[in-house]
Amino acid sequence: MIISNPKPPLVNRARRAHHTTGQMCALTGVLAFVLVATACSGSTSSNRAATPTKANSSTTSSKAAPTTGPTQAQAALVAQRPFTLHVPPGISAVKPLPLMVMLHGFGVTGAIEEAYLKLTPAADAHSMLYAYADGTPNPMGRRFWNATDACCDPANTVDDSSYITALIADVKSKHNVDPRRVFLVGHSNGGFMSYRMACDHSDEVAAIVSIAGATWQDPAKCAPKEGVAILEVHGTADQTIKFDGGSTGFATYPSATTTVETWAGYNGCNKKADRPAAASHAIEEQLPPATVTSFSTGCKPNGDVELWTQPNGVHIPPFSPTFAEQIVTFLLDHPKR
Repeated sequence: MIISNPKPPLVNRARRAHHTTGQMCALTGVLAFVLVATACSGSTSSNRAATPTKANSSTTSSKAAPTTGPTQAQAALVAQRPFTLHVPPGISAVKPLPLMVMLHGFGVTGAIEEAYLKLTPAADAHSMLYAYADGTPNPMGRRFWNATDACCDPANTVDDSSYITALIADVKSKHNVDPRRVFLVGHSNGGFMSYRMACDHSDEVAAIVSIAGATWQDPAKCAPKEGVAILEVHGTADQTIKFDGGSTGFATYPSATTTVETWAGYNGCNKKADRPAAASHAIEEQLPPATVTSFSTGCKPNGDVELWTQPNGVHIPPFSPTFAEQIVTFLLDHPKR
């Protein structure tokens, strides 16, 4: 059963997003185009379609023993902002399951982002609970997450850190979630929000994947108490969230390189990247493999940090059919220790 979500807008053509804040709305058109194209393509892919359940509905497939539920405040947040939870088929009610939460990009919805990233088959293959939600509409009706000062709530009025924590607590109260394997995947604004969650809730978040996101420009605004494994995936030709850093119009954000170096510092890793470098990853179609910069020496437990740099990669690229599997594998390789 699918929760009520806004219908994705139909567009006549895809448009490439630009770097200014006003032009970030192009992300909506591009991802909506992806959704429409996916629905109309007649693909013969064997990937099973997602069959999400309402977050507040009762299920027995992965029901945990009675546990402490969300607080009253958390329950109120979830009631105000329902989310979609996909429960993988054929799972055991006894075995604790990993939980992956996906956070969409600016101006779109969780459903549109899922149609683009196609994480459901990989979640099913690894028996992962998979949740995605919608950010809050801004005055222009474009959904956002209040992540850092650079993206994307200049009024700073929405507490998305508490909301996502409430979402996780709600899932934990209804399903047998492995507390060592709570993960986040975010694209663009969702990537910024994934870093915010790693900053605010390092005791709960084991690992994140940020696709074309960035952490706080000011390192002092983040103080994780525990190591959180970090993967940043970024294209060098991204003109929306630039690889070398820039400004959204709200505030500046650091480069992809500075982002991972900052997190390597939070996690206590050696300042110098691993040598030799890890093997490259083929993540985009018709482009050279993404090079890997990793920090894994001297880190806190579960503090590994990686940057996958895609030469000539843009903000909304055509990812390879194995991309979802690759990032899910990264997450599962980094449980809390």
